Amino acid sequence: MSVLRLLGSEGNLATASNVGHAKLVRVFNNHSAVQLVTQKIAAGTTIATITLGIGETALLAKGSTDTFTAATTTLAVSVGFAN
Repeated sequence: MSVLRLLGSEGNLATASNVGHAKLVRVFNNHSAVQLVTQKIAAGTTIATITLGIGETALLAKGSTDTFTAATTTLAVSVGFAN
């Protein structure tokens, strides 16, 4: 089992966010429907998308200036691995 270190406060992805310039982000779908998460570089070009299932959590790596955007019910927090 991995232990995560919280590096910030959880917030939603309703607007583009670099999640505190995080390089590793815990993303949670807090909705009763699947949610699309979009990753973009700082210039706004989409580089990746992922669909999260109902109640699903994912750990996503990104560049520090990359942003994530999703529904208001998609929550994100910067994390790191703890020893």
